[in-house]
This record gives sequence, C-alpha cells and structure tokens, in this order.
Amino acid sequence: MLRRLPRPERRNRGDLLVAAVLVVVLAGAALVVGLNSPAATTDSVTATTPSDPPPPATAIPPSFSELWRAPSPATPVPIAAGGGAVVAEGSRVSGRDARTGAERWSYTRELSLCTVAAAFGRVLADYRNDEYCSELSSLDATSGARGPARTLDARPGTRLVGDGPVVATGQDYLEAMRSDLVRTAEYGNVRALEEPDDQPRTGCTFSSFAVAPARAGVLETCPGDGSDRLTVLRPDASSGDKPAFDFSTVLGVSGARLIALSGERAAVLLPGRPRLLLLDRAGARVGEVPLSVGPAVQEPQDGVARTTRGGAALYWWTGAATVALDPETLVPRWTLPNALGPGVEYDGRLLVPVQGGLADVDPRTGAVARTLPVDRAGYVGPVQVVAQGEILLEQRGRDLVALGPAR
Repeated sequence: MLRRLPRPERRNRGDLLVAAVLVVVLAGAALVVGLNSPAATTDSVTATTPSDPPPPATAIPPSFSELWRAPSPATPVPIAAGGGAVVAEGSRVSGRDARTGAERWSYTRELSLCTVAAAFGRVLADYRNDEYCSELSSLDATSGARGPARTLDARPGTRLVGDGPVVATGQDYLEAMRSDLVRTAEYGNVRALEEPDDQPRTGCTFSSFAVAPARAGVLETCPGDGSDRLTVLRPDASSGDKPAFDFSTVLGVSGARLIALSGERAAVLLPGRPRLLLLDRAGARVGEVPLSVGPAVQEPQDGVARTTRGGAALYWWTGAATVALDPETLVPRWTLPNALGPGVEYDGRLLVPVQGGLADVDPRTGAVARTLPVDRAGYVGPVQVVAQGEILLEQRGRDLVALGPAR
C-alpha cells in the first residue's frame, strides 16, 4: 500500500518578505560588529626581516653622540626590547632599529594610547576607550606581531609596572596580570565585585606603587586609618576578586611614599627629614635609615618611583640625587648628588645622567671616574636611560633619543 507523502509547505509572499528582511538585518549586524571590532580598526605592519641588534657594550667610550630621536610621549620610560627601541605617540606604537631609528614594525588603533611598557618579552600597548584605559594589546617585541589582548579597568594616568607580575596602577584600583595577560589579582574599587566581602577595605585612595617578583605593593589612605597604610599583595596566590597579602599595616604617618620592593623587604620614604623605613615580608619594621639627598625629594605624578635594577644594586632617583639600594635588603649604599636620573649599568659600570653628560660611576662605591660629554641641546629636565647593547636610549620628556659611542 502506497503511503501519501506530505504536501510541500507553501510559502506565501509575506513569508518570503520576512525572511529577506531577517537576512538583511543579520548581514547589517555582522557588518556593524566587523567594523567595530579591534581587527577592523587596527593597522598592524610586522617586520619583514630578522632584527639586527647592536653589539654588546665592551668598554666605556670617551663620549656619546646623538644617533636619532623621535617623539615618544606615551613611553614613561625608554623601552629597549626585541633588539631595538620602541616609540609611541598618539595612537601608534613602532619598533625601531636602535642604531638608525629606521622603523621595523608598527601597530596603530583608532584609539588614543594611555601608556606603553615592555614585559614578558613583548610590548604592552594600553589604549583609551571612553573613560577607561581598557584596551590592552600585546605585541612581539621583535616582529610587532599581535599576541594576547585583554580588557582592563584602568583609568587614565595608569602605569604598567613590573615583569612578573605586571601591575596596572590607578588612584583607587590596581590589577595584576601574568604573561598571558590573564588577571591574577585585583584590589581596591572593583567595578564588578562578585562577592561583597572579597575586598578588605573600601573608599581608599592609592598614592604610590612598587613591584617585585611575585609581589605588588601599594601605599594607600583609607577611611578610619588616620594615616598611610602599606599593603603588599601576592598576586599569584589571589583568587578571583579576593586578593592575597603578605601584609597590610598602618604606618602612623601621612605623606609617605613606597619606593621599592625586593623579595623580602619594602622601602618607604617617610615625610619630613628624608629617611627610609624598611619592613620585612611580614610587615615588621626592621630599620629606619637617614638619607643625604640634598633638596626635598620630588614626588612622581604617576606614583611610581624612578628606579632601575642592575646586577649590583637597585638605583633610585630622588629628583635630585641617585641612591644605590642593596637589591635584597634595600639598605642605601651610596648617594650621588646632582643627578638627572637613576642611571643604567653599562659594561660593568654605572652611567648616570648629569648636566652636560653621563657620570661614569663605580656601581659598588658610587665613586665617579669622569663625566662623558653628551650634548642634550639645552634640555635640563629628568633623564631616564636604558641600554640596548652599546646604544643608550634616553627618555627626555616627550622625546626618545638614541646615543651611540664615539669611535
């Protein structure tokens, strides 16, 4: 017996019209999403040839001369990465040949840069989207190829500090990230708090920050404390919105500043007569050391002390002098007055920017052997300097300047 097949469904003109409208709407939505995606608003040009980094420094030259310069207001400190230099201005980040300044790669978005840093062998470019510096992109330091990206809750004025963890700073909020940019901890005024009791305090304001391996410190002022509070977090041990701590302690003074962290210590500059308060990993006070730094110590507007870390010491610039701190105990070893920045280790020596040049300093004693002349064309402000092989990169205000040794 034959079975009767069902009649094919008839579609009237109205059904076809509805289907056509739906297709148009979906296509339009896809177009809107595509046009507004980060990929659609990004111009990424990667390097076409392997990098050729400058040779390592083998001797202190008689002088340094300018090789090239470029505007780089979005780099708070000079960036030597991937065998070259990084400059950042407006919406654009680019990798340059350290010797010639020739552009090797570039990355541009239709957003304004908040800040740029280097960590984990990559360049981190943080862009502003509305009121937040929320769009964080990572770029291979050698090729400029895009890597992991993520959304931050950072506000304008943020700094990206450290290299494991990296901390995005803020006036009332900070967050820490690991190498894949996954957030490992957040602390302060969390926007989307999952559990109301995860954060131990509310209404605090942050004034200064420091980072060491597996540690992140913040100096804060909280309602009811009556004075400054130092909090040191352990980002790798934190869970979700709930941060883990080494300690959090009220200092009993107001106007202090966090200068540095090591694996076991914290160094805090106390107000009034310059002196460093040293605390151990549990927050116990282990010493208070007077400082001979001349004029009053200048406070960085971004809350991050101007420091560089070398094999011999951690070097801190007070705004008028360079102080060498023991890398573990943070006890001051020596002070060099009339400096323009913390300096950089170079072929076993320390080169400290001073008026008219670079002081050639013994990194263990602070003794100055000579001053290498550098013509800064009338610039007299702060100078941050890093080395890329034998090339020096100086951040002078809004400009990055490359210096090469005289032959």
